[in-house]
Amino acid sequence: MSMTLSLHRRTLISLLAVGVLPAASPSFAQFRVEVSGIGLTQLPIAIAAFRGEAQAPQKPGAIVKADLERSGVFRAVDAAGLEADENTRPDLNQWRQKGADSLVTGSITPLADGRFDVRMRLWDIVRGQDMGGQSYTVSAGDLRLSAHRAADFVYEKLTGDKGIFSTRIAYVTKTGSRHTLWVSDADGENSQSALASPEPIISPAWSPNGGQLAYVSFESRKPVIYAHDVASGKRRLLANFRGSNSAPAWSPDGRQIAATLSLGTGSQLYLLNANGGEPKRLTQSSSIDTEPAFSADGRFIYFVSDRGGAPQIYRMPASGGNAERVTFNGSYNISPAISPDGRWLAYISRVGGAFKLQVMEIAGGAVTQLTDTSADESPSFAPNSRLIVYATQQQGREALMTTTLDGKIKARLSGASGDIREPDWGPFPR
Repeated sequence: MSMTLSLHRRTLISLLAVGVLPAASPSFAQFRVEVSGIGLTQLPIAIAAFRGEAQAPQKPGAIVKADLERSGVFRAVDAAGLEADENTRPDLNQWRQKGADSLVTGSITPLADGRFDVRMRLWDIVRGQDMGGQSYTVSAGDLRLSAHRAADFVYEKLTGDKGIFSTRIAYVTKTGSRHTLWVSDADGENSQSALASPEPIISPAWSPNGGQLAYVSFESRKPVIYAHDVASGKRRLLANFRGSNSAPAWSPDGRQIAATLSLGTGSQLYLLNANGGEPKRLTQSSSIDTEPAFSADGRFIYFVSDRGGAPQIYRMPASGGNAERVTFNGSYNISPAISPDGRWLAYISRVGGAFKLQVMEIAGGAVTQLTDTSADESPSFAPNSRLIVYATQQQGREALMTTTLDGKIKARLSGASGDIREPDWGPFPR
């Protein structure tokens, strides 16, 4: 199976050297969000400037607006020039004439102790109803988080699904010869460096509780899997067996990790206890088996194998056993990612020499191509299963994109410097 560096970094880079930074620091490579496309059905919503945000270090109203637009579910109605707080009863006729179905208002007030009081309210303009609000007392460093939580509140109230704006994304940047693993808000802002190395860093994978990131590094001149505690920066060995250790994937309960180990016998799948111990071999083929991904219920493991002559995605019981082929469209399919709701399989398919993001409805097998780019990699679902983040190349530079499952709405997350790759979307906060 030919999986060169340019095609798929996560499984084939074998020389890694990762250093732990002494402390997290604000990123100098924050994202610029550019939303493109028009959804088939979008909810028209107005987000007024929060009272007091012009003098605040962050502008909650603008953050809420950007979050909701990026989701693909909402279309922002012009609210330019309007500032309204959570106690302002809106002029319903005015907003109906503007075409808004709902309205968000709020305020941000500095407190004597240096913190801020952030408040918001959601109005149903069509029915003329107050749909409730939220309030947060936060430090300046948590102002963006409070705005993301406000956007989550709005999203859930109006769609019935949980919002993902207060979740986090891990990704890797390359600037010159420097490779850095970052953890950021879901919009790419407020990023903190976790690891740095003169060599590539690959395969970051969030634990189900969001407390740890597994990754692959080179120690003693061989690939080794570590777990990095996000809060403390401490790390521990997960897999340092003979041969190559790569492609870690957490089980949904966080107790086990599937990984690709060679152990001198070629790349095969193994199951590891997250607290250590001897690996259990899951596949017994003479082929290359790699890139494991657990199903949402933990019953199955999806993986890539060339046992049929070319890379395809297969599925087997999580305890091992007979594998069944899952992908049949196209001759080269890699990088499986399963949606948290268990409905969707995202993967990368080679189409006429280009590598494109696909999504399959698992139950029926229908496949949709989501992109028109040619070098897509590393898809990862948002925890509410409504968006996918992936790496791609645009205008000769690597970047991250998010897309809705119909491919209609995309947001480019473009770094200020360097290339961006290897995204993994973290779970809901616990």
